[in-house]
Amino acid sequence: MPELTLQNIEEISRDVRRREITFSHLASELTDHICCDVEDEMRKGVGFREAYAIIRKRLGARRLEEIQEETLYAVDTKYRQMKNTMKISGIAGTVLLGFAALFKVMHWPWAGILMMIGALLLAFIFMPSALTVLWKETHNAKRLFLYISAFVAGMSFTMGVVFKVQHWPGAAIILGLSGVVAILGLIPAFLVFKMRDPEKKNKRSVYLIGAAGLAFYISGILCKLQHWPGGSALLTGGIIVILLVAFPWYTWVTWKEERNVSARFIFMVVGSLAIVVPGVLLNLSLQRNYEEGYYRQVNEQQAMVAYLTAENRDFAAGCADTTAAKTLAGINLKTDDLLKVISKIETQLVAISEGKPGRPAVITETDPGYTNGGWIEYSLLKQPFSNDPFNDFMNDRAGLHTTLDEALAEYGRYLSGLVQTDDLGKYLKLLDPSVYYPGWDPAATRVSLLSGLHMLELMKTGVLTVESYALSVVYKNNNQ
Repeated sequence: MPELTLQNIEEISRDVRRREITFSHLASELTDHICCDVEDEMRKGVGFREAYAIIRKRLGARRLEEIQEETLYAVDTKYRQMKNTMKISGIAGTVLLGFAALFKVMHWPWAGILMMIGALLLAFIFMPSALTVLWKETHNAKRLFLYISAFVAGMSFTMGVVFKVQHWPGAAIILGLSGVVAILGLIPAFLVFKMRDPEKKNKRSVYLIGAAGLAFYISGILCKLQHWPGGSALLTGGIIVILLVAFPWYTWVTWKEERNVSARFIFMVVGSLAIVVPGVLLNLSLQRNYEEGYYRQVNEQQAMVAYLTAENRDFAAGCADTTAAKTLAGINLKTDDLLKVISKIETQLVAISEGKPGRPAVITETDPGYTNGGWIEYSLLKQPFSNDPFNDFMNDRAGLHTTLDEALAEYGRYLSGLVQTDDLGKYLKLLDPSVYYPGWDPAATRVSLLSGLHMLELMKTGVLTVESYALSVVYKNNNQ
C-alpha cells in the first residue's frame, strides 16, 4: 500500500499554508484530508506528483479558501455579520449609483441624493467591512498595507467622483488623494505581493510591465478628470501597455500549455475591457463634453453681449432727432472704446495660450482661425483649459490688468459727469473688476483660459447694462 513520505506531507502542508488557511486547526485537517485523497489516487498506480496534481485540479483554484470561509461563516458570529453587511452594502450601493447615473442622464430629481447615499454605502460601509473580512480570512500582516491602501484609494476615488459630478468643493483634493494612494501605495504593494510568490517567477516581468501600464492609466484618468495637461498621453500610453504588451504576455505565459479556454481567461478579458473601454471613452468624449458645457456658457454670454449692444445702438439711433442725440452718441462711442479694450485683452490671452512660452501667437480680430468679426470662436481654441494666460493677466505680468482697470475707471468718471442720480452708484458697481473675479488669491487660485474669457464676457454685459441705464437717464433728462 503506497504511503506518503515526510517530504510529501511537508509539501502538501506548505501549499495549504500558502493558501492562508488561518482558522484554528483547519489547516491541519485540510492537510490530512488532502494526504488521504492523494494516497487513494496513488493506490491506482500513479506517482505522488500525478496523484497530487489530480487532487489539486479536483479541488480547484479556491476550494480551500472557500472551505475556510464556510467554516468561519458557520462558527464566527462577527464574521457572519460582517460578511452579510459587506454583501448588502455592496449590492445596495452599486444599485443606488446605477439609478443615480440614470437619473442624472435623464435630468430627473433625486439624482444627487441617490448618488451620495450609494457612494457613502460603498465608501464607508462596504469597503471597511470588506477590509475586515479579508483580514479575518488571512491574518496576513504582509497584506495589511495592500488592503488599507486599496480601501483608502477606493473610498477617496468614489467620494471624489461624487464631489466632481455634484460640483462640490474639494473634489480635486479627494481625487488627487485617490490617485496618489493608488500609484504610490496600492500598485507597489500589489506588485511586491506578486513578486514574492516563488511559483510565479516567470511572471515577474509581466507584473512589472502591467504595474507601469496601470500607473500610467490611473495617472491619465486623474489628469483627465482634473483637466491637467498630459492626461491624453498618459491614458493612451497606459492603455497601449496594458492591451498590447501586458495582457498578451500574461496570457501566453499563463496558458501556453493549456488547450482549452478557462473561465479565468474569460474573466480576465472582460476585466481588461472594463478597464480599457471607460478609459477610451473618457479620452474621446469626457473632455469634449466638459468643454461643450463651458462653450455653451460663453457662447450664450457672447450672444447676450451682442443683443445688449444692438439694443443700446438702436435706442441711440431712435433718438437722433432729439436734443440728447449728441450725448447719446458720445456714450455709445465711449462704450465701444471700453468694449474694444476688453476684446483686445481677450485676444491677447488667446494669443498667449495658442503660442509658445514667451512667444504669443499673432491673432487679429479678423483672423478666421480664432475670431469671427471680432468674436472669439471658443471651440477652435487649442488649449481652452490652460491656466497660465489668465493667471498672468491677474498678476498683471503684461500690464493688461492695469490697462483694464484704468479704462473701467475712466468710463465710470465719464458717466458720472453726465448722469446725476442717486441710483448711478449702484450701476457703477458693475464697473468694479472684483465683481467678476472675486476672492482672487494669486498664490492659490488657478483659472482656466475659458473661465477667464467667460468672466470678461460677463464684464462686457455689465458695461452694457450701465450704458443702458445712462442712455435712458440722459434721454429722460433732456426731454422733460
